Amino acid sequence: MSAAHSERVAAFIRERIAAAGGRISFAEFMQHALYAPGLGYYAAGSTKFGEAGDFITAPEVSSVFGGVVARQCAEVLKQTDGGEVLEYGAGSGKLAADVLTALHRLDALPSAYNILEVSADLRQRQEVHLRECVPDLMERVRWLQAPPAASRGVILANEVLDALPVERFVRRDTGVMQQCVAQQLGGFEFTETAAPARLASAVAAIEDEVGAQFPDGFVSEICLAVPDWIAGLSAALDEGVVLLFDYGVSRREYYAAERSDGWLRCHFRHHAHNNPLVLPGIQDLTTWVDFTAVAEAGVAAGFDIAGYSAQAQFLLAGGLDAEMQGFAELALEEQLQLSRQVKTLTLPGEMGEHFKCMALQKGAIATPSGFSLADRTHVL
Repeated sequence: MSAAHSERVAAFIRERIAAAGGRISFAEFMQHALYAPGLGYYAAGSTKFGEAGDFITAPEVSSVFGGVVARQCAEVLKQTDGGEVLEYGAGSGKLAADVLTALHRLDALPSAYNILEVSADLRQRQEVHLRECVPDLMERVRWLQAPPAASRGVILANEVLDALPVERFVRRDTGVMQQCVAQQLGGFEFTETAAPARLASAVAAIEDEVGAQFPDGFVSEICLAVPDWIAGLSAALDEGVVLLFDYGVSRREYYAAERSDGWLRCHFRHHAHNNPLVLPGIQDLTTWVDFTAVAEAGVAAGFDIAGYSAQAQFLLAGGLDAEMQGFAELALEEQLQLSRQVKTLTLPGEMGEHFKCMALQKGAIATPSGFSLADRTHVL
């Protein structure tokens, strides 16, 4: 069944390649593989999240994550007098359920919990999960077709930035080349063509900032969609805080010489690899996030950068100890399970260091406490 679906997605992409004259940009390939209506990875009906899917996210690891996020939301909501929460790409609905549960416990429920979800399949799964977990709070949950205008409160986006389509480029001594995708023997292959002006200019700007031209053969990614996406967040939020969670690094780390093959990763049934041209439609395609680019886009869109922290420091500063109250009263097996979950969320070799949180702020809102321990904004 999966193989047949992948072939339908491949046929769809082959049609687009033929219509474009023999090749498409990698960004277009990624867009089709992930979001083609009724076909793409996030548009079709397979399980993506958790043990039965292809990868696991922080909310799937433990409800402790959602509890800490809720504490940060509560701090902002109390300053916005009846503000709302808007979650972009709510995945399985686990984070929404955990945040609503914790906000109810903290007596800090938002006037509405809005979800903006591009996948009809995921929207249905989210509704089922939320009706099971928070039936008494469903009157506050709304699914939106488009972002609201000038709302107040909190915007959440957990592992959304990494799924925005990216351009891949190759630096040659003769200039910047764009990696494109063409057909080959029923499958796909990378080809190179001179980079369009926007891509070439973006690469040149990065080289200027890092202080050196990339060496011949250097391959990496750049997400040209980030500025428009962040501008959309700004249009949706008049006052409040955006919390962005994703795996990523600063620009200088992103384009370091030792990362000469880029940051693109593929996930299929909990196996990670770096060949995006196979299994179209049934594997996830992601890239690590250049958080410097996110910060620049935020400032350009009218945000202040309120904080940037590794996930471990965010959780520790944001209320992890409070979420662990009652640990000693748990049964031994529950204690061991929760300990394993917290280690996964916080240890450097797990999610603690690779995953970051960035807060973008608008209006007279105090910086959330999750950034009080080890803010890294200065490295961006």
